[in-house]
Amino acid sequence: MSVPVIGLSTYREDAAWGVWRQRADLLPTQYAEAVEATGGVPVLLPPQGPASAEAVVVRLDGLVISGGADVDPGRYDAPPHPRTAAWRADRDAWELALLDAAELRGLPVLGVCRGMQLMAVHAGGQLDQHTPDLVGDERHSPGGDVFGDITVATVAGTRVAGLVGSELVVSCHHHQSVRTHPGYVPAAHAADGTLEAMEDPQARFRVAVQWHPETAADVGLLAGLVREAASYAFGRDVQ
Repeated sequence: MSVPVIGLSTYREDAAWGVWRQRADLLPTQYAEAVEATGGVPVLLPPQGPASAEAVVVRLDGLVISGGADVDPGRYDAPPHPRTAAWRADRDAWELALLDAAELRGLPVLGVCRGMQLMAVHAGGQLDQHTPDLVGDERHSPGGDVFGDITVATVAGTRVAGLVGSELVVSCHHHQSVRTHPGYVPAAHAADGTLEAMEDPQARFRVAVQWHPETAADVGLLAGLVREAASYAFGRDVQ
């Protein structure tokens, strides 16, 4: 069975390295390391014209929609909350096009943090733009470069539960969350009721979580994606 190629969507930001300070396409190394550690080959997918999405997806065996900035609230017909900021129109358009192409091909997909929110919006869902307004604290996103440690309980019988167990402590960094998610079923919640994972029960592998599985020693979710991607690659190779 061939080693599956996993596409990772990236940021496009001002960055500094060595003597340079330029616009750069980047992603925390933990994503690629986690994919490699679970048997996949990571490939970075910088934001580009949406028309390129099909040409990219046809060459992939799996896709990760990575974390990042807020989704443009105009994408779900909502006015921006005062704390909603710095959305990236180019990244929204690119990742939505990737999701369109992935859905048409049945490509295994994992959404991480912003990725979960974008997948809900792609399906016609709505977001709560500032979760502390609902839960009364900022444990899901303490600020700066610090993750919040959140205990989540998975929903019995879901794919997420099968991959990570009934309960686990996860690393979160999200001030927004998913309110509605057409076509997806809840797969995990925090104790305060925040939806922390969802999945499409009709898809081969279409899973999304609000936490960052790439930061943890237990990369069960990424391992599950890579296994499904390997199976997808095998099926394509024998056609």
